[in-house]
This record gives sequence, C-alpha cells and structure tokens, in this order.
Amino acid sequence: MKLTQGLSKDEKKMIRSMFWRSSTMYISVNPVLMGGGGFCYSLMPFINKYYKNDEAGRRKALERETSYFSTTVPMSTFVMGIAASMEKENSKEPDFNADSINAVKTSLMGPLAGIGDSLFWGVWRAVCAALAINFAKNGNFLAPIIFLIMFNIPNYIIRYYGGFLGYSLGSSYVKKLYENGLMNVLTKAASILGLVMVGAMTVQMVIFKTTIKWTMGGKTIMDVQSVLDQIFKGLLPVAITLVCYKLLKDKKIGVISLIFAIVVLSILASLIGIV
Repeated sequence: MKLTQGLSKDEKKMIRSMFWRSSTMYISVNPVLMGGGGFCYSLMPFINKYYKNDEAGRRKALERETSYFSTTVPMSTFVMGIAASMEKENSKEPDFNADSINAVKTSLMGPLAGIGDSLFWGVWRAVCAALAINFAKNGNFLAPIIFLIMFNIPNYIIRYYGGFLGYSLGSSYVKKLYENGLMNVLTKAASILGLVMVGAMTVQMVIFKTTIKWTMGGKTIMDVQSVLDQIFKGLLPVAITLVCYKLLKDKKIGVISLIFAIVVLSILASLIGIV
C-alpha cells in the first residue's frame, strides 16, 4: 500500500513542508525543551490549517507541540506525522483527549532514539567514515563529500517517508481508537511508557554520589553512599529529580534559575566535600 494513498493534495503538501522544516529541529535546542521548538515549527502548517477558525485551539496546540522532545532526527518525522494526525482529530472532535498527543510523543521518542542512535550514529556513521578514510588516504579530495552523501541519503529518505508513514498510520488508527472508545486506554498506556522512559533518562543523566563516611578510630564504620545504594539504587538522583519537578510544578522557581542553582549548589557541595 502506498504511503500517500488516501491523503489529500493539501495533506501531502503539508507533510512535505514538515519534512523540510524538520531539519531545523535542533537549531533552537536548549536544556528545557531540547527539540521542542523545532518540533512545533515543523507542525505549524498543520496547526495553522486545522485551527484556522479556532484561535484559542491554535494557541493551545502551539503550546502543546512546543513541549520537550528529543529523538534522533531521521526518526523525528514519524512522530511528527502521528502528532499532526492527532491534532487533526482534536480539531474536529470537541471531546478528544488532547493530553494523549503529548503522551504518545513522549512514549515514542525514547525507543526511536535508541533505534536511530544505534543505526545512524553507532553503525552507519562508522561505515561511511571507514570508506571515506580510505579515499582520503589515497589523496582523493572527494572523501568528505562521499562521507556526507553516504551518511545523509538514508537520513533524508527515512525522514521523508517517515512523515507520510506516521501521518497515514495516525489518521487511520487514531480514528478507529476514537470510534471504539479506546483512546483513553491508548493515552494511559502511552503515559506509562513515557514515565518509564523518563525514569530511565533520570538514572542515566542525573548523577549524584555522596562521599560522606562515618569513621571511628581512624576506621570507616559506615559509607553513606553504600548504605543508600542498598536501600534504593540511585536514591539521591531520584530524590533530586523529584524535588526539582516539585519546584517547577509549583512555579516556585524558573527553569534557568533552577539550573544555575544546581550548578552553584554542586560546586559548594564539592568544596565542602560531601560529593
């Protein structure tokens, strides 16, 4: 079955526009949203069309699609296509659960990042580099050009057709789920998977180990970090993450201020000798 089957001329045009716009996903990258700004920019053709006569809905959609997003660029358009199809359904159905859009995005970005990073950065880049290096050793000035062409052709192909695949699948399955009353089930399942992925990211990206030890008579009688690891592996990183989440949720501190506060506290803790 062709990926473009059943799509209108306008939908094909918007998907192609999304494909070109997806190249900018990480231009405005920051610690708060990562590629969220670029994700929203890529979906703007859909948002502007589907919410043309609903300014309040358009603003909510722009805010929704600017949320945190991070995955391998070649895999991003697949998620964008699904999100676009869900925005279309949300614009037509007043009782559509808009929270399901971000839930699906969060649940997909982790697994797709794992696949994309392994294939593109772990395998294909090494293959392209090895071939280009052989050309370079022989003094061939085309070596860097060969590398760029080899590496980017699969990138563009997957990114191009990924958008059509995501939009086509999203349009058909989201509609069926909505008609069968299974949208809430999808939302809950996607939310659970998203939380699992966020938890995995916390363990990998938040590092905090204390060096506090209790001694007696020159001998260490308790290593606090070892005790904490026996209670709950990664207890301190999780606790710090939850505290930061609570502060942000209650709007007691801004993201940038929180980042600076963490840096300052980390330096002080290191100087004092507790980490």
